[in-house]
Amino acid sequence: MPALSLDHWNIYCKDLKATVRFYERYVGLHDGDRPPFPFPGAWLYAGDKPILHIVSETGRKDHGSGAIDHVAINCADIRGTIDQIKKDKIPFEVRKVPARPLQQVFVHDPDGVMIELNFWNEADVPEIDTSRTMPGERMKKTKAKVKAEVAA
Repeated sequence: MPALSLDHWNIYCKDLKATVRFYERYVGLHDGDRPPFPFPGAWLYAGDKPILHIVSETGRKDHGSGAIDHVAINCADIRGTIDQIKKDKIPFEVRKVPARPLQQVFVHDPDGVMIELNFWNEADVPEIDTSRTMPGERMKKTKAKVKAEVAA
């Protein structure tokens, strides 16, 4: 039985409204029809397919079910995406994949899930990070710096 494609991924969140807004604003998904489950949540669509299912936390103590590092989504308009992220002061990183016409923008959703936005065959942007750190490392340092400044 061969796999055909990824159907959707499911995440838990602490703030449903903020999480839906994040995925609409920075990933380009849209909130749509969801079955009338007896718990709060949302289904976010890419076109006519609900690819992200969100469940609002209801006293859940544990997090995660494994070692998934991030979720990657093919997107368009890297310049517009970066401009929006910068406008909203969201920490991000941009990487260029070696030997591929692919740039990746990494952001974290409100619950800390790393999201990789893939932009194929678009003009290179000047924000490309040339460090040899793993994706997400620079964002962790930026978040820690901002947190320290706020606490001061």
